[in-house]
Amino acid sequence: MASDRLWGNPDKKVILDSNAILMLFEFSIDLRSELTRLLGKYEVIIPEPIIDELTFLSENGKGKQKMLSKASLKLIKEYKIVKIEAKNPDESVYLLAKKTNGVVVTNDVDLRKKLKKEKIPVIFLRAKKRLELN
Repeated sequence: MASDRLWGNPDKKVILDSNAILMLFEFSIDLRSELTRLLGKYEVIIPEPIIDELTFLSENGKGKQKMLSKASLKLIKEYKIVKIEAKNPDESVYLLAKKTNGVVVTNDVDLRKKLKKEKIPVIFLRAKKRLELN
């Protein structure tokens, strides 16, 4: 809604998946300013399985992936973590988006296709420098 963009919708939930969190560091994206530009007011929420996935990567990943995962775990401490039962992290993002009528930030091609099919808004990285709402 246009008025939401102008005045902001404090009830708008933004769900981050693990690759979205990692891309913030890999491409130096300013999440707050980009989300404000796209949505106005919002609240970032993260499904608990995403935390588990990043923790696993920070302990068992290799090289850059391990380093980015550790940095990501520090960043997400400021966001709300939501418990949700799911078979895998991607499903947790999908279920939480359905439950909250939220917007998902992801670059995962398969997840984006599934979300688009369900008419769930997606924010993704464009040209390795800015986020775009689809």
